[in-house]
Amino acid sequence: MASRSTIDELLAIMARLRDRERGCPWDVEQDFASIAPYTIEEAYEVADAIQRGALGELCDELGDLLLQVVFHAQMASEQGAFAFDDVVRAICDKMVRRHPHVFGDATVADADAQTLAWEQHKRAERAGDTDASALAGIGRGLPEWIRARKLQKRAAAVGFDWPDTAQVLAKLDEELAELRHEIDGAAARARIEDEFGDVLFVMSNLARKLDIDPGAALRGANAKFERRFRAMEQHAAAAGCGLDGMPLEQQEALWSQVRKADHEGRLSQVIAKGDASVGPDVSALVGPDLSGRS
Repeated sequence: MASRSTIDELLAIMARLRDRERGCPWDVEQDFASIAPYTIEEAYEVADAIQRGALGELCDELGDLLLQVVFHAQMASEQGAFAFDDVVRAICDKMVRRHPHVFGDATVADADAQTLAWEQHKRAERAGDTDASALAGIGRGLPEWIRARKLQKRAAAVGFDWPDTAQVLAKLDEELAELRHEIDGAAARARIEDEFGDVLFVMSNLARKLDIDPGAALRGANAKFERRFRAMEQHAAAAGCGLDGMPLEQQEALWSQVRKADHEGRLSQVIAKGDASVGPDVSALVGPDLSGRS
């Protein structure tokens, strides 16, 4: 029977991999900056497994993410900055400190009250910082849509916020009009980019108001587009031509049929059967001049 693996074993493996004389050349030459992209990638892999409900894969992905923590801690230990135990101690202290209603005598009414208390604890912990802004401490290395949400949430905590979604939508219309004006006027790329950023920032605020995760929403839109586009490719091939051989008008007509089938919940069945039609008259969408059929 195999022995039970422990965190100590993982720490020992990483120390060996980083050994200058007996370790792995690739692991030895890495530093914080070179490993950071892998850390971000592994976090997204965890999120993807959760999104797909793949618990078997989630176990493996969480291990990969844990390895990233151990990797960074090992490099820090080599520099005398901190060790893995310090990382664990710091997060344990933080969780106890920020949950006085669990580990102390404080009380909170509900989850919303706890969220407010959490932010108050964070502000108190930053009290000694030279930056006294309500926006202090928001990491600049975050994906920008996450940072935008945090900035907006902090501003809202001091009352700088729209009262409802209607006003956010009105602001979105305003920003879209400004973007359209710059595009129509053939403005410099920097001006268009600036206005485009304003649109995205308002969209982030709208997502916050609607309690929607922008990343999850875009992930769903990506999956939907991929599913439908692959169906288009399959049905065009079954009709005797590729999408690149279709005029745009016919591609759009085929897209409409695929979209309808997807809305009706029939797309996966159609794809599984390899059926050449996703709705009425799909073969006509391709046309005899493209399919080679009379």
